[in-house]
Amino acid sequence: MQNYDSGPPPSTVINQNETFANIIFKPSVVQQAKIAQNGVLGDFIIRYDVNREQSIGDIQVLNGYFVHYFAPKDLPPLPKNVVFVLDSSASMVGTKLRQTKDALFTILHDLRPQDRFSIIGFSNRIKVWKDHLISVTPDSIRDGKVYIHHMSPTGGTDINGALQRAIRLLNKYVAHNDIGDRSVSLIIFLTDGKPTVGETHTLKILNNTREAARGQVCIFTIGIGNDVDFRLLEKLSLENCGLTRRVHEEEDAGSQLIGFYDEIRTPLLSDIRIDYPPSSVVQATKTLFPNYFNGSEIIIAGKLVDRKLDHLHVEVTASNSKKFVILKTDVPVGPQKAGKDVTGSPRPEGDGEGDPNHIERLWSYLTTKELLSSWLQSDDEPEKERLRQRAQDLALSYRFLTPFTSMKLRGPVPRKDGLEEAHGMSAAMGPEPVVQSVRGAGTQPGPLLENPYQPRIKISKTSVDGDPHFVVDFPLSKLTVCFNIDGQPGDILRLVSDHMDSGVTVNGELIGAPAPPNGHKKQRTYFRTITILVNKPERSYLEITPSRVILDGGDRLVLPCNQSVVVGSRGLEVSVSANANVTVTIQGSIAFVILIHLYKKPAPFQRHHLGFYIANSEGLSSNCHGLLGQFLNQDARLMDDPAGPSQSPTHLPLLQAREGPEAVLKVKGHQVPVVWKQRKIYNGEEQIDCWFARNNAAKLIDGEYKDYLASHPFDTGMTLGRGTSREL
Repeated sequence: MQNYDSGPPPSTVINQNETFANIIFKPSVVQQAKIAQNGVLGDFIIRYDVNREQSIGDIQVLNGYFVHYFAPKDLPPLPKNVVFVLDSSASMVGTKLRQTKDALFTILHDLRPQDRFSIIGFSNRIKVWKDHLISVTPDSIRDGKVYIHHMSPTGGTDINGALQRAIRLLNKYVAHNDIGDRSVSLIIFLTDGKPTVGETHTLKILNNTREAARGQVCIFTIGIGNDVDFRLLEKLSLENCGLTRRVHEEEDAGSQLIGFYDEIRTPLLSDIRIDYPPSSVVQATKTLFPNYFNGSEIIIAGKLVDRKLDHLHVEVTASNSKKFVILKTDVPVGPQKAGKDVTGSPRPEGDGEGDPNHIERLWSYLTTKELLSSWLQSDDEPEKERLRQRAQDLALSYRFLTPFTSMKLRGPVPRKDGLEEAHGMSAAMGPEPVVQSVRGAGTQPGPLLENPYQPRIKISKTSVDGDPHFVVDFPLSKLTVCFNIDGQPGDILRLVSDHMDSGVTVNGELIGAPAPPNGHKKQRTYFRTITILVNKPERSYLEITPSRVILDGGDRLVLPCNQSVVVGSRGLEVSVSANANVTVTIQGSIAFVILIHLYKKPAPFQRHHLGFYIANSEGLSSNCHGLLGQFLNQDARLMDDPAGPSQSPTHLPLLQAREGPEAVLKVKGHQVPVVWKQRKIYNGEEQIDCWFARNNAAKLIDGEYKDYLASHPFDTGMTLGRGTSREL
């Protein structure tokens, strides 16, 4: 979010004493907008360290459990032997490849003189920059950047071939230079797809890689987008002493790659082993670690055989750039007394169910993580089931959310009113929402979940969807009016502005795309973000994209759009139907439905985007404005209509055949020339007849296009409204 050297961001409150720290970060929407235009949508990273009096690390003990923190510093870095393996297949075309190249330019400049490196680009062919590792010099960095710059996307994806070639480069260098114990060999592997060329069988790729690496090469993988085989990348890293990261479609691949590299840029130790006497310690978590990187921390937890133990013998062995390191010591582990928290209150010992032993909980967390990693790596079904059961039992006992457990979210009891009618189009409704339980798969939910809230809301025609196409329904006169708005990418449009009365504001941010071939438009625009701000009774906001929903109603909650869930807070209810829609209900009298449009393989002119539909506007005031809001409490009639003012366009065949303006519409005192048109809504599942206002609805809407532009997604101001009307 910001450079940590410049101090914490606004609203951060830090309370600490010698043993504890309490950090609260709770910015208002205005403060978030000052930090970044789109608000705070990143990670809140806390950088901290502790005073370490012993080189062996810090050991804490509580009620028979211990935790050992080992994070040595002031060590010379180990040389890196690193091969950057970059997917240059056709699917990397455009932003992904450009961002990745820019990130690699930055990373190359960060290499140290004692490091060695090479670069491989792969598609259906493996293209190696040099057939051996190169020392780091200004000339080699410049040449490497030129090679990366000229990479062009084409062909398929030969993952197996690229990995084999990279491992051979590293093994060859280490064997010929005899520095294996005094350096670290790494592969940084980036792809956005699945294996399509060469060896494509997952198990064979994993076996080939494991046999070639032989535990001497660590593979760090990055998967980009929705089509990547992330399970394969995850297993490649787990089986070869590495880490993996996933970059979602709308995220910046370059910044993610740089952040990932920062975690592993400075190796300090290799082949770390930490031993405790078997007679003193049982059920310890992992004690063997291939590498230790600067800025990280090795954490081990376990149980003490004797709770009255006075000293624990610890041995640490490892290699660094100059020698083989052996540390041995007896650490005092006498009974721990209750401490003080940051407010000065006595800290409980943790015997009660409400105050669990925090060290025991850390032990259970680390053990569960290791069981999940073992489960993921195993190919033996009985063994996988045993690991799954152990992980699930431990997670349920200590209330952790894992792939084998789920979380139950209880909202307020729903109103039994018209909002729950099971109407609307199937594409708009999506799959049934799932209310999950913490009790594990197969356990029946309790009484509160027998009739979970099912937000099946009747959607009106009043909406904006697609490129973007606006539709306004006037039910009293049985007329439907439609218009287009040709905005610019990055524009934020005010859709509903009722901040002063109901306290509700809806803004939508546009994203651009090329126009289809042979079309009349130069570009397309879609809504990639819908922001809903609620100011009454308390301030809350929602930010919705095709991939996730952020709800900030006091506590910040991030919901993925590929999972169905219902949550509620302070009169605001949010229901996500997986990959279909998001329904937002405010105080039971306002409801919006946001349709999610996803493409498995989007064409160049397509983008994942959103559609915004108003399901219930009862709670919005008569002063409501915005591109849609200004019409909600209005009516319209046709002036040039031989069939009468309430006649719909489907009953006007003569008007359909006429050229030029087909009729004149009177709405809000405006007289607007309109033509008959047909338009599809609800994800294309319903075709409607409407009267179309041309020229960006210039004579239909109040003011001009620029009057509906918000300065940022959380902007609640509106220059029009409260009786504002343009003179004709």
